[in-house]
Amino acid sequence: MPVVHFENLDLAYLDEGEGEPVLLIHGFASTRDMNWVGPGWVNALTGAGYRVIAHDNRGHGESSKFYKQEDYSLKTMASDALALLDYLSVTKCHVMGYSMGARIATTLAVTQPDRVSHLVLGGNGYGMVEGTGDWTPVHDALLANSLEDVSDPRGKTFRAFADQTKSDREALAACVMGVRQSIPEASFASIENPVLVAIGTQDDVAGSAEDLVKLLPNGRYLPIPNRDHMRAVGDKAYIDGVLAFFSNADT
Repeated sequence: MPVVHFENLDLAYLDEGEGEPVLLIHGFASTRDMNWVGPGWVNALTGAGYRVIAHDNRGHGESSKFYKQEDYSLKTMASDALALLDYLSVTKCHVMGYSMGARIATTLAVTQPDRVSHLVLGGNGYGMVEGTGDWTPVHDALLANSLEDVSDPRGKTFRAFADQTKSDREALAACVMGVRQSIPEASFASIENPVLVAIGTQDDVAGSAEDLVKLLPNGRYLPIPNRDHMRAVGDKAYIDGVLAFFSNADT
């Protein structure tokens, strides 16, 4: 996969297909391959006639690692995505983020609305406003000596996922605390783009999709039936719903 070199950041990315561009922003402890290639998103989107751009967020995959919490603000990570779009000469695109990626995608839409066409917020709802609990146990789990040393359920889930993806756990520990900023209701109310909020009906991490949609001038909810936070990513109902949403785009 290609890597673009910025001043203090190497960003690994993929750029496949032709047509309207779609930027995909993966979730915490994941990678572009884990979140988008393996579950079938890249094939589905390129097969439907889209150009797909997906990168490893800083601290993840093959991109540069940083070890201070302040290196992982939502504004900084949205700026990384914007820099990639500039590098690829993409002036406007559909944007989809999952979980942490939804926070980054929201920040991009709020700060650069003219660069975003349709917006998909996957795996994250009103929790982006009100918070989703204390993530310190996840931070601690990532720095624990082994998975067996972790007792917190959420910490155990994300530590196991980080081990599965062979991630830099120290970088992820900084990231998980750095991206926890809440996004004000007014920010969502300012997003005039069409927005699809896609959340598994068994997701206990995201927060309410319905409450988030109420804030969005042009928002709608796509429930992903019988899926939790981890298992919703590649669900057919999710993929089909997003393809239908994009196909109605006015670009």
